[in-house]
Amino acid sequence: MALINENYLKLPGSYLFTEIARRVTAYKEQNKTANIIRLGIGDVTRPLPAAVIEAMHKAVDEMAQAETFRGYGPEQGYEFLIKAIIEKDYAPRGIILNEDEVFISDGSKSDVGNIQEIFGCDNTVAITDPVYPVYLDTNVMAGRSGELGADGKFPGIVYLPCTAENDFKPALPETKVDLIYLCCPNNPTGTALPKAELKKWVDYAKKNGSVILFDAAYEAYIREPEIPHSIYEVEGAKDVAIEFRSFSKLAGFTGTRCAYTVVPKSVMAITKGGKSYPLNQLWNRRQNTKFNGAPYIIQRGAEAVYSAAGKEQVNALVEYYMTNAKIIREGLASIGLEVYGGVNAPYIWLKTPNNMDSWAFFDKLLTEVNIVGTPGTGFGPSGAGYFRLTAFGNRENTEEAITRIKTKLSL
Repeated sequence: MALINENYLKLPGSYLFTEIARRVTAYKEQNKTANIIRLGIGDVTRPLPAAVIEAMHKAVDEMAQAETFRGYGPEQGYEFLIKAIIEKDYAPRGIILNEDEVFISDGSKSDVGNIQEIFGCDNTVAITDPVYPVYLDTNVMAGRSGELGADGKFPGIVYLPCTAENDFKPALPETKVDLIYLCCPNNPTGTALPKAELKKWVDYAKKNGSVILFDAAYEAYIREPEIPHSIYEVEGAKDVAIEFRSFSKLAGFTGTRCAYTVVPKSVMAITKGGKSYPLNQLWNRRQNTKFNGAPYIIQRGAEAVYSAAGKEQVNALVEYYMTNAKIIREGLASIGLEVYGGVNAPYIWLKTPNNMDSWAFFDKLLTEVNIVGTPGTGFGPSGAGYFRLTAFGNRENTEEAITRIKTKLSL
């Protein structure tokens, strides 16, 4: 009889967004005429930029001709896209990268979930709390967590609380940790760390031989000048940090799937015997073995994001969603709710009224005003008593949602 990986059994219930979908479906079955507005899952609603569509159409035509047809591409990504990323995302910020330090993929969710494979199971993992569930769940699956405790925490994980009391800035761990997950701007709180705060983490990692796994999927939404767009803007970060970025929320690629991960050759880890080893080589080996590369057509579309027209159109997309964020943020604040985020990120993080349980507030929003959000507890224990709304809806639904909350929700 085949044996299962019993670490999967340590995961609580179902994946957060699966549970949300289950509850919404059950409600719809009982209330078939309900006009539900979904501000829960962070999926975009605007179409792909015209420059991206044009580039993809051209690539499709290439695939129809023997002379320009392409089969398997390089697992690391095509040179044309890697060069565009280095020249447009990093060089203007004074960051120098080699082409073999950038790896194109089919999404940051895949990369942040898969990256833990190149690290040993004996590593101690630290995650900010609350945070994107994939960081925690994939480490539970790998066997680094122990059994879930009554307090909602895994004993093998070091939790770094981020709440209003500490201005959502995680404190350095009191014990030594090996892997540190940082998401900036943060999903779900919508807050971002200034350069001085990130420098503390880089210094900690250098002192303790740790590796920072830096998720910058929402960097395009940063508006305040003191917030770095890349951790490599911090001195020394190229020695201790791996960075993840995505085209999903930047340019609407949630359905077409394209992202990239930067693994500098200077980021090292050690064997049990104490020998240093470059993580770039391990990640490259992992991708060569388990990944066939993002599709050529999609990568041509991603390349178009960096064209003059593409940049203008992408900026318009980002502004559209950030205007939604402002509408939500100001609307909730106008009725006395405590609201965070929405300034450097497309997420609004609110304190539930009257100390209400996060899932209870989810049910209240769903049943009273037919709006779907995300309970804070789904992002970790420190998310208790908080709730996330996304700015990725269309303008009409965003405005309607705030009108319903202001006029129909009982507080």
